[in-house]
Amino acid sequence: MGISSPGIGSGLDINGLISKLMAVEAQPLKELDAKETALQGKISALGSLNGAVTSLQSSLSSLSNQATYQSVSANASDSAVLSASATSKAVAGSYAINVKQMAQSQALATAGKASTTAAIGGGGSTTLTFRFGTVSGGVFGIAGSNLSATVASNGIADGSLSLNGVAISTDSNTKSAKALAAAINAKSSTSGVTATASTTATSATLFGNSGASTFGDIDTSGSGTYSLSVGGVEIASQASGVGAGSGVTAASLDATLAGTNAVTNALAAANITFSGNAADGSLQFFSAEGANLTVAETISGTVTGGIGNSGSANSGSTVTTTASVTLASSSATPITVAGNDATLAGLVAGAAGSYIGSSFAADANQSIGTVTIDSSNNSLQGIRDAINKANIGVSASIISDGSGSNPYHLVISSTKSGASSTLKIDVGGSSPDATISDLLSYDAGGTQKLNQISAAQSTKLTVNGIEVSSNSNTVTDAIQGVSLTVSKTGTSNLTVARDTGGVKSGVQAFVKAYNEFNTTVKSLISYDPATKKAGPLLGDSTAQLIQTQVKKQLSTAIPGLSGSLSNLSQIGIAFQKDGSLSLDSAKLSSAMSSNYEDIIGLFAAIGDASDSLVSYTSSSGKTKAGTYAVDITSLATQGKLQGSRDLRSESITIASGTAWSVTLNGTSPSSSSTIASVAIPAGTYSASDLASLLQSAINGASNFSSSGASVSASINDDGLMEIKSGKYGSVSNISIANLTGSTVEEVLGSSTSTDGADVAGSIGGVAATGSGQFLTGGVGADAEGLKIEVTGGNTGARGTISFSQGYAFQLNTLASSYLGNKGLIANGSDGLKASVTDLEKTRDRLNDRLSDAEKRYRKQFTALDVTLSRMNSTSQYLQQQLASLANNTK
Repeated sequence: MGISSPGIGSGLDINGLISKLMAVEAQPLKELDAKETALQGKISALGSLNGAVTSLQSSLSSLSNQATYQSVSANASDSAVLSASATSKAVAGSYAINVKQMAQSQALATAGKASTTAAIGGGGSTTLTFRFGTVSGGVFGIAGSNLSATVASNGIADGSLSLNGVAISTDSNTKSAKALAAAINAKSSTSGVTATASTTATSATLFGNSGASTFGDIDTSGSGTYSLSVGGVEIASQASGVGAGSGVTAASLDATLAGTNAVTNALAAANITFSGNAADGSLQFFSAEGANLTVAETISGTVTGGIGNSGSANSGSTVTTTASVTLASSSATPITVAGNDATLAGLVAGAAGSYIGSSFAADANQSIGTVTIDSSNNSLQGIRDAINKANIGVSASIISDGSGSNPYHLVISSTKSGASSTLKIDVGGSSPDATISDLLSYDAGGTQKLNQISAAQSTKLTVNGIEVSSNSNTVTDAIQGVSLTVSKTGTSNLTVARDTGGVKSGVQAFVKAYNEFNTTVKSLISYDPATKKAGPLLGDSTAQLIQTQVKKQLSTAIPGLSGSLSNLSQIGIAFQKDGSLSLDSAKLSSAMSSNYEDIIGLFAAIGDASDSLVSYTSSSGKTKAGTYAVDITSLATQGKLQGSRDLRSESITIASGTAWSVTLNGTSPSSSSTIASVAIPAGTYSASDLASLLQSAINGASNFSSSGASVSASINDDGLMEIKSGKYGSVSNISIANLTGSTVEEVLGSSTSTDGADVAGSIGGVAATGSGQFLTGGVGADAEGLKIEVTGGNTGARGTISFSQGYAFQLNTLASSYLGNKGLIANGSDGLKASVTDLEKTRDRLNDRLSDAEKRYRKQFTALDVTLSRMNSTSQYLQQQLASLANNTK
């Protein structure tokens, strides 16, 4: 590269000359820069305006939400007993709550096994069917044996019995089940065990057998005497000198017991009842309280006849009958029986317990779950994993008790608490294994191969003295709108009150945000005559329009409100001279005290239907305030399947291995998510039990439950099975096809499926769009986007729905039109940015011209420099030549 040094030849300051010339040429650039600076300032100012509007909009979120006004507080006096939350539906008040029992899940354990991995049974395909339901009647405990004759004579020595580690005080007087039960119940508060004595009943053959009396006529003609007593009550006697047939006979006993006399009165006083007749040998005596009954014949001298005696000598007899006790666990858990000799109490030492005299009723609202056990999983571990994998509301684990030979127990637990979640485990299948059945069959009303570790029980409490039960420790339906979470038994008061703090803080935040918005906008569009300085958006139409519209919105009363409030000044919000808002807190508090419900409509969008079965759901930005007539031409219906077989007087049998293909809410078109293979447990059922069974079985399909699809099954007035989808509308339908086992036709008869339909009608006289039970105002109508729910009633005129938009709702809508990529502010900003882009293009063109000009100047000055340099050289040459000539001429 050559070295350029402009002006060195001519001595001209070419760079300086060009620089000055270019400075003149570049003057338009400064004007462009000034314009761009101004535009960027406006763009920045619009950003500030955008921020102010965003802040104002944010302050409206709580006030435009109806939940803000419906906030209710719920506080417990003893948070250790319970906590509570309340929704807008809660009613202010004070409630006295007494938690008497906590909810828990049922847990069952198998008998111990030596190994967790060893095969159990032969591996035949065995189906475990898990059902949930309720146990009723009977007790959970231990049925003891009748007390021995030794006990009846000597009593039970102290120390012989303890229950759950609590010693039972017994002694020589504890001779009967009645006395034993009293001793056990005296310690029930600490042992958790109560006892009930069984009824003592004398032998059914004491006075006869096979319908014939064995009571012989008493003969005391040989100077003897006879006396018959029961429980210490003499019921017959005969003095000496009376021949057989003239005194005590079977017939005379019956005659005595048939009337009201001293004998029967004495028996009643001793709580002794009787049945049957001595004449036919069926006479029995009873003590319902479990007292011992001694039937004694007392003889003196020579006597013939009497109990089991016909004409032969009677030397007297004594028969003492005892009863047993049945133990009941207050927690429905196994009872530990111990002591020096528990057998004296008719009990066996060790932990035991089962349901006695109970029955199980399945809960149709809970799904049935099935698990298949075969040669691939017939070990404790395999069964555990199969149950857990099935995800059917039951979990399984293995616990070792540390004992010697059979320490491993499979523990099966319901994942749901509450008394209605007691398990019933049926063992069946195509080739059910007897060993598996012997291990896992469980029915509180029948076979109980599993041991109950903990019982399914509900929370029990009282609210203001009213008994309440809940399947969960979270109680949601005891007090309207209040959810209670109980933590332990005990008492607590609950105070429910309206929480107005959210509304007050929302109003304060709104006023603050508006004033900040107002300050920002004023500064952006201001002009100071003194300093002659203007805001960056002075004269900007966007900022002025926003300021005007927002202020106008707040200055206009809300139309369509039926309450006493329609403008902000009525709750203490007013404009001041500088355009800001002021808040009179006292006036706001007064309005909240006297017209709280009306404040909701002042700020939020609300809808109020005149028909109780029509409710406002939501609206859109296009919905206009007003009152609209609602007319329903058809109500929403559910898809259903109906059988043709009258099931009312029949027992319906389901064959083993029965499975049906059920398509729910997706028959057209169907998909894998709407079709399930449903196993129907084998058995013989009544109509109502079959309905419960089908409902549980279908709802137990995982792809239905995971998508929220469900059915309800019932028997209609004609005895026909009806299975309805839980959904309403055109998407609601159900069909069932045969797979294996009993067919649908065999069980239900021919079935007919009917699809559901959407609600249809109009809002404000304009046809609306129905979807399920929801009806939405038509496009283009004033009620466009207004969504209501119609849950029942008749077709025809259904009253009106009034809709209003409060300040917060309107301002929020207005602010949304300013903000966003296509909002008013963005549009203004985009225009300014486009101008900046144009300036940049102009600058580029000008820079190009300047570059050309500089090149041209440099070229011209370079040529001048060369010319002047040459002229200087020539001048110097000529001067040298002239000087040389001058020297030569001297």
